[in-house]
Amino acid sequence: MGIESSLNFRRVSETVTTSGTVSAEGLAELRVLGYDVVVNLMPDSSEYATEGEAAIVTGQGLEYVYIPVDFAAPDHEQLEEFAAAMDANAGKRIHVHCAANYRVSAFYSLYAMRRGSWDAARADELLRSIWTEGEYPVWDAFIAAERERLAAG
Repeated sequence: MGIESSLNFRRVSETVTTSGTVSAEGLAELRVLGYDVVVNLMPDSSEYATEGEAAIVTGQGLEYVYIPVDFAAPDHEQLEEFAAAMDANAGKRIHVHCAANYRVSAFYSLYAMRRGSWDAARADELLRSIWTEGEYPVWDAFIAAERERLAAG
């Protein structure tokens, strides 16, 4: 069971992969697979969280970034923190995850648009490969507001 078998695994660039929950076994093999950084957007209190994740990751010498995003209330400051973490680790091999790759797909697609590497169509392609528009209205509103913020400069 490698990381690629994690729920909703996606390779979004040459250096970045995303997914839902990663098992302890999957986390334990990340250094061998060449990863440098793990970004976790799922609160440790989630029923889907992997116990001891931070220790498993840092025990391999990998960097661990923890940004607990409340699924019911995503906010701009967390997106800013995510963007800063991604920028700080540019060029490194990064795996970003949450429970089902919903939080991550939203944050990563907005980040890629912000950096000019993706347009809205490409961002929507990732989002719609994981979830259905209208499925979570709070996320639709968050994504729309962040895209408006981006368009406004």
